[in-house]
Amino acid sequence: MSAEAANPGAPLRKRGRARIDLRRLGRVALLGPVSRDRLPDAIGHVAEAHRAHHPDADLAILSRAYVLAESSHRGQMRKSGEPYITHPLAVTLILAELGAETTTLTASLLHDTVEDTEVTLDQVREEFGDEVCYLVDGVTKLEKVDYGAAAEPETFRKMLVATGNDVRVMSIKLADRLHNMRTLGVMRPEKQARIAKVTRDVLIPLAERLGVQALKTELEDLVFAILHPEECERTHALVSAWEGAQDPLTEIADSVRTTLREAGINAEVLIRPRHFVSVHRVRIKRGEMRGTDFGRLLVLVGEDADCYAVLGELHTCFTPVISEFKDFIAAPKFNLYQSLHTAVVGSEGAVAEVLIRTHRMHKVAEAGVVALGNPYTQDGSAAAQQLEPADGERADPTRPGWLSRLLDWQESATDSDTFWATLRADLAQDREITVFRTDGGTLGLPAGASCVDAAYAQYGEEAHASIGARVNGRLATLSTTLNDGDTVQLLLAQDASSGPSPEWLDHARTPTARIAITRWLDAHPDGAQGPQKSRPDTPRPQAQPADEAAGRRSRAADRVAGVVVDMPGAPVRLAGCCTPVPPDTIIGFTVRGGAVTVHREECPAVARMRGTGRAAVGARWDDPGDLSGTTDYKVTLVAESFGRPRLLADLTEAIATADAAIVSATVEPPSEQRVRHTYTLQLPDAAGLPGLMRAMRDVPGVYDVSRAQQTAATG
Repeated sequence: MSAEAANPGAPLRKRGRARIDLRRLGRVALLGPVSRDRLPDAIGHVAEAHRAHHPDADLAILSRAYVLAESSHRGQMRKSGEPYITHPLAVTLILAELGAETTTLTASLLHDTVEDTEVTLDQVREEFGDEVCYLVDGVTKLEKVDYGAAAEPETFRKMLVATGNDVRVMSIKLADRLHNMRTLGVMRPEKQARIAKVTRDVLIPLAERLGVQALKTELEDLVFAILHPEECERTHALVSAWEGAQDPLTEIADSVRTTLREAGINAEVLIRPRHFVSVHRVRIKRGEMRGTDFGRLLVLVGEDADCYAVLGELHTCFTPVISEFKDFIAAPKFNLYQSLHTAVVGSEGAVAEVLIRTHRMHKVAEAGVVALGNPYTQDGSAAAQQLEPADGERADPTRPGWLSRLLDWQESATDSDTFWATLRADLAQDREITVFRTDGGTLGLPAGASCVDAAYAQYGEEAHASIGARVNGRLATLSTTLNDGDTVQLLLAQDASSGPSPEWLDHARTPTARIAITRWLDAHPDGAQGPQKSRPDTPRPQAQPADEAAGRRSRAADRVAGVVVDMPGAPVRLAGCCTPVPPDTIIGFTVRGGAVTVHREECPAVARMRGTGRAAVGARWDDPGDLSGTTDYKVTLVAESFGRPRLLADLTEAIATADAAIVSATVEPPSEQRVRHTYTLQLPDAAGLPGLMRAMRDVPGVYDVSRAQQTAATG
């Protein structure tokens, strides 16, 4: 039932009562003052509005829906004293004026029958089909007798889940709330405020996200009047004071019409007054209102290309305000909105904001998803594109990314209070960005989202093992805020027991991330055991055993058995800048004293020496097929990681476990929570190098291990 509907004298509906004979009710109604071949007079205005958008619509089903709605609500009254049938009629008229198709209007006429009368869903299905039944069920409230205080949040959860399958459910709900807000004055002030707050926090953001601006703006003004009466009165007075004054937009509009007519562009130029909340926002932003701040120019054209032609003429013939230009045609908003925004300076210095769009864009800008009609029809019309995925299930072209994310996280929010609070917080994010994955996919995220949010959006609970990211190819921490168009690659630890840090909650903006992190932390009260904390059952290496192991090994720094150079008898040593080991491709250069220093082929020093004309000396491993010799080799490795406690201990343990000795180590000061470690290690077996590097990469917090590529002196 609507927020202010009441029927004090009628008995409450009881479960299990006998079914109503819908056909009998229909015959009784139709045999009244209206003949069978005419619509009931009460819905004549609905039919007229509907036919304006859909000239060929079959109105017979609307007639049958009205008959059922009127007969089932007969005797019920609204608190305003009007017959209750006026409410579903008003809701249907709102949708008809927005261009909703016949199925939506049929369901809107019946939207309160199952909730407030003895009509059942089975009867609606038999009489009007599955689609109408689904829409009516989607907007039917859950009963407080069953859900208590959780009835309202659980009703919205049910409605949103239904909207995920058919966005027309929310279209009906928004129109329903608009008519209730229009007639809310008969309610007690405290109830008005409660309904207005829910409208502000939930319904208005949903109207914005679904692109139904016509409903959103009126809802905003109605909420503004209830929750901020003094500010509203001040804004009303401000608008009234300017209504009698000469409107500078009129002169600019005439100049724009003349300019476009002379350019041969067929366009309609209108002045669109701002609604009260918009005026209030401009006043807060600018302090003092200008005459052109009370409205904007709207230029409507036939084709997309005409929009840019208009833009070119305006920017050529008027002085443009470049900072005000936005192209929402090339990059539409996430709520289907398309338009060019600009501002130009008139002859008297007045600045006018201008919106440029096609008639089709304007219809979608006003009505959003309602303008798309039935997204599941197969008539191939542009307003109702049918997408058929490979699995044969119907796909909703109007189901945006934010709705998919909402449906995902609501499954995790089993508690009604958590769902209600999280829903309001999620809807408060009023802008969306798109980031690109390195595999070619995309992620839709709210503005302000971080790499934490991207990780959970892409990997779900596997994101517990996240250790960092690369954003646009550069290393970044999980706390990094993402921008529209960024490319992000998430880095995960190999440790399956990894878990998030409580600090991640400070950077998580999406409910999906926050719910998953909170759930993991609640299940692991002793702390994370992955990227943020080391495993407590892992023995920590001590300096003494590592030093003793190194002492047991040969430390002959110049031992290079297994290297053959094309200068027999010449002393040979391995370069310290690139520390080659089998099976690296190697090359030598002579240095002072006649010795040959052997480098890896890709060492930067090799290119530098060749560039100065130094002659290379051929070099090769004595037996490249056998990497399991007894010769000790030095190798320099660079480990890049995110800083955390005990990271150095874990790395040295991994090195010692691989039976390598640390000859030297340097740790650079942390920069943006990233740490760079450089180790020169002595290996008893060159074949163990790949395993050593894997072991170091597996240390939680380490995202890369590579061979050193330092430039060293060569002479």
